[in-house]
Amino acid sequence: MKSDIILLGHGSGGKLSHELLDKLIVPTLSGISQRDQNDAAVLAAQNGRLAFTTDSYVVDPIFFPGGNIGDLAIHGTVNDLAMAGSRPIAISVGLIIEEGLAINDLREILESMRAAARQAEVAIVTGDTKVVPRGKADKIFINTSGIGVIDHDLQISGSNAQVGDKILINGTIGDHGMAILASREGLQLESGITTDSAPLNSMVMRLVEQLGSQLHTLRDPTRGGVATTLKEIALQSRVEIILQETALPVNPAVSGACAILGLDPLFVANEGKLLAFVAPEAAGLALGIMQTHVYGKQAAIIGEVTSTAAGKVRLQTSIGGLRAIEMLAGEQLPRIC
Repeated sequence: MKSDIILLGHGSGGKLSHELLDKLIVPTLSGISQRDQNDAAVLAAQNGRLAFTTDSYVVDPIFFPGGNIGDLAIHGTVNDLAMAGSRPIAISVGLIIEEGLAINDLREILESMRAAARQAEVAIVTGDTKVVPRGKADKIFINTSGIGVIDHDLQISGSNAQVGDKILINGTIGDHGMAILASREGLQLESGITTDSAPLNSMVMRLVEQLGSQLHTLRDPTRGGVATTLKEIALQSRVEIILQETALPVNPAVSGACAILGLDPLFVANEGKLLAFVAPEAAGLALGIMQTHVYGKQAAIIGEVTSTAAGKVRLQTSIGGLRAIEMLAGEQLPRIC
């Protein structure tokens, strides 16, 4: 560890986060290898396999264009379970509430959680509530855990990307992070940007059912964005990835805001997007499945796995050059989930 205190960047999903995980948290608690660190743990059960995940939400502000911390928490947990190829069935909810939070705000958050769970067809089955003194939290923090059922034999993992795979995303990148930033800083953008937060489990089930063993890897590019997530997969699978800049779908409003603020959309968080690595012969079918889904109309093939290598990711730029993609040391936008 290069620092002897925790920094905000340790929660960024970038280099500092991985350093904290790899050198302290994971070795101390479990020793799980890098290849097995996915969005959800896969557990053996008597009649098959289960997926299990947990996450905490500290987004600031708690209400933002298109959503709030409540539906974000449900969507995030559902999506982490789905990235293991599982069917989410149950979620727990832990609330840490700061003294002074308006009851009407809490009611709106809870109602949005209930609606999000119903949409995703997952049950909220247990939970806990704690209240801390004023100034000891930031309005409300939410912890969720989830369980999903894996009723197939596919091995969908960040360590299963294969040479030749095509890489797909189900829509535009960076929408959530920029919606949070605009709301937090009071930015008046010419074109409104809203979060992309959404449940992706129904899309994943279609991919699993129709692609079968041609579907190798799924991951939702949340903290750290598409670039960081692809770097993680490249390291897990020990492959080289080439992205095509001209193929990346970016909302023009997001692109313009990022240009003004000096941000790279590739590193901006998403909450309703997934990356899918599929066998090349299945890429057309996968693209069609995404584009006919309500959350995939702007899906695109954005790159491919080109060779076995030591976790390299490169971007083929619009002018023909190759740019190396590495994790950021800190965080472009803190507390976006």
